[in-house]
Amino acid sequence: MTGTIYLGADVRPLEAGWTLLVTEAGRHADPSQVHRPAARIPATVPGTVAGALTDAGLFDPQNPHPLHDKDAWYFRSLDGEAPGPAILRFEGLATIAEIYVNGVLKASSDSMFESLDVPVDLTGRDELAICFRALQPHLDKRGPRARWRPQMFDHQGLRLLRTTPFGHMPGWCPESHPVGPYRPILLIRPGQDTIQGLTIQADLDDFGTGKLTIRLKLEGSPAASILCCGRSAELTAGPGGLLEARIDLPGIAPWWPRTHGNPTLHDLTLSIDGRLHSLGLVGFRRIEVDHDDDGKGFGLRVNGVPVFCRGAVWTNADILRLSGSAETYAPWLMKAAEANMNMIRIGGTMTYENRDFFALCDQLGLLVWQDLMLANFDYPFADEAFAAKVEQEVRSLLGTLQGHPSLAVICGGSEVFQQGAMLGLPAAAWNGAFFNETLAHVAHEARPDCAYVANSPSGGAMPFSPNEGVTHYYGVGAYQRPLEDARRANVRFAAESLAFAHIPQQRTLDHHLPVSPVHDPRWKARVPRDRGASWDFEDIRDHYLEVLYGFDPARLRREDRGLYLDISRAVTTEVVTETYAEWRRTGSSCRGALVWTLQDLEPGPGWGVIDAIGEAKPVWYGLKRAFRPLQLLMTDEGSNGLCIHMINETACSKAVKLEVACLRDGRHAVVKGSRDLILDAHRTVQLAATDLFGAFFDTTYAFRFGPPSHDVTVARLLSEDGSLLAETFHFPLGRSKALYPAEFGHTLSAVDTGWVVELTANQFAQSVHLDFEHYLPEDDWFHLAPGQPRTIRLSPRTGTDANVRPSGTLAHLGSRNGYSIF
Repeated sequence: MTGTIYLGADVRPLEAGWTLLVTEAGRHADPSQVHRPAARIPATVPGTVAGALTDAGLFDPQNPHPLHDKDAWYFRSLDGEAPGPAILRFEGLATIAEIYVNGVLKASSDSMFESLDVPVDLTGRDELAICFRALQPHLDKRGPRARWRPQMFDHQGLRLLRTTPFGHMPGWCPESHPVGPYRPILLIRPGQDTIQGLTIQADLDDFGTGKLTIRLKLEGSPAASILCCGRSAELTAGPGGLLEARIDLPGIAPWWPRTHGNPTLHDLTLSIDGRLHSLGLVGFRRIEVDHDDDGKGFGLRVNGVPVFCRGAVWTNADILRLSGSAETYAPWLMKAAEANMNMIRIGGTMTYENRDFFALCDQLGLLVWQDLMLANFDYPFADEAFAAKVEQEVRSLLGTLQGHPSLAVICGGSEVFQQGAMLGLPAAAWNGAFFNETLAHVAHEARPDCAYVANSPSGGAMPFSPNEGVTHYYGVGAYQRPLEDARRANVRFAAESLAFAHIPQQRTLDHHLPVSPVHDPRWKARVPRDRGASWDFEDIRDHYLEVLYGFDPARLRREDRGLYLDISRAVTTEVVTETYAEWRRTGSSCRGALVWTLQDLEPGPGWGVIDAIGEAKPVWYGLKRAFRPLQLLMTDEGSNGLCIHMINETACSKAVKLEVACLRDGRHAVVKGSRDLILDAHRTVQLAATDLFGAFFDTTYAFRFGPPSHDVTVARLLSEDGSLLAETFHFPLGRSKALYPAEFGHTLSAVDTGWVVELTANQFAQSVHLDFEHYLPEDDWFHLAPGQPRTIRLSPRTGTDANVRPSGTLAHLGSRNGYSIF
């Protein structure tokens, strides 16, 4: 990869004007052998062969045919370009690529994670050609013997190549092979100033002073300085032939993850002989790893404050085209931010994302956990050439991510340690120096302000043990453990967790998967599964449906398909709510947990909490409530009763009122109490529910001295003006005993910000669902306490005139009769 920055250059993306020809492997040795009229398929760059063929009606993403056994030729005329020297920059070519200018081979690449700069001397009558050679022969090559063979991939040869496993993970993602120029191709006319080896360190000390250090290489001996926040410093000779400048910025506004403060960014400018060049935006923050008092934990402290990290694992913005623009990233990341997430993990089975991704995370206050693209395999690090390639890949990646405060964790890879350990191999076979020393050194050298983790998971007696270090937690989930296991497992930090086949909203299914659920092969094809397993993640969801609601899933599916789908939507929403309550409660060992995954790659019951068309699934709303920075939780402590936990992660103290009521028949309060409190900034408060009642009450129905007196407990946290901040619910007899045919009142009003609907219920209502044709509710699939008005803001869907009056329906699990809202 290149580390050169052409300041003030004329940079033009070569996007349009490309044509594509797909041939059998090896048919043409060079461009002169290609019959040009045959290359008639238009192609867009950045993009992929699959994307171009789809646009031409020659590829079906739902039934993809193989592409890795073919060559793909891209052609573009450079006629009319001004003659003279230029740089062709290729930011990402998947995967075995040859670059020709005027028929002459100028460069080649065997890594889709490599960026190339190719100097050219244009004549004004030039042609650029790229041949993406078939990957299949390279997959079939024999390499060093592997000590283990992960079953999730369809070809073990992937371990020898620097390419994404996308398209090669049956049951995980569509089998569309990634081929083509998936990142931009740029024509660069360098300006007067060029720099190399740029490093930006923007730290924050214990006293709130920003510490800015810049290092770079600069040709010649110009007068150069940096400017930030009204202060400047001259660049002077430093170690290793680099120029260096340092600035102290007392009282600087720091960068915070969005749940804990403002993600403040500051302009950074480089001056060279009076010529000003922007080096982008930087944020000042301090990342520290908290290993807990016993030295076995893992958590992050940001600017000295413990941060409970929650969010999801990123997959891809567009699996067909591998899009990497701000426009494609933004809708997904904004949905993550809206759901009160503060961390996104880019997993080792995905692709690297570009600077636009990190710039958006900077602005949105989302921490990024970056896995290196090393997952599951026994990689041949003993091969010096392979190890050097990976090391250079990581150096180049981190070189492009200088100054981004969102990058918080650099991880050596995903499940490499776990694969070896689960096969019973000794630690020396999988816990090697390349992850623990080589990559750790590269990460510390390039981004010393970030935490480094050798592998995910790692730590503990076994690398996957949840009670030490970083884990991938599926006790609640794939292993069908009871919900209490979330506490019993003593989870420290779950870099991934809670994978379910989350069902999208019915609107998405009606438009994109209008088939019978579960039994139709087209439905089953969208259900994620582990390759070779006798179960899939729909079976896991069905297990918890029976546990939480008492229905036989197979019978319910046969007798009432609509109710089955709605309860299935509610199931995963409730499971994540309960699990995160355990992990965020006072005294929990857990310092963070990320859901697997953020988005689906195709419409259907996938792992994503956002469906493939960008619509929030019901579980997304549950996470949005579970992730609130100002949060209220209740945990069942058995004969100790209900424990109430109030969390204030924000930087300001809050005056609040806590109300708790135990309801019989979902309507009558048999006992209730309230208390006014001050929640200090970055603090939690814990108290027993009976403290509010002033006398004993069997809140958890643990003593069972007689028939149960209540079926649901409602706790609400209110602001000084009486508005609802958070609420939570407990079901001492289970959710199935609290399903009531509540009746609703509703009003629809136009306000300055759009439309709001106000709801009231005469009885407790579970999993209330609002469905509007042209609007999206700010909350959905929520429980509604009786007699407590709930106001829901509505946002127009894309393309909707905000003056159009909303119309839609309301439904809930206690009744199959929907209400129309006008």
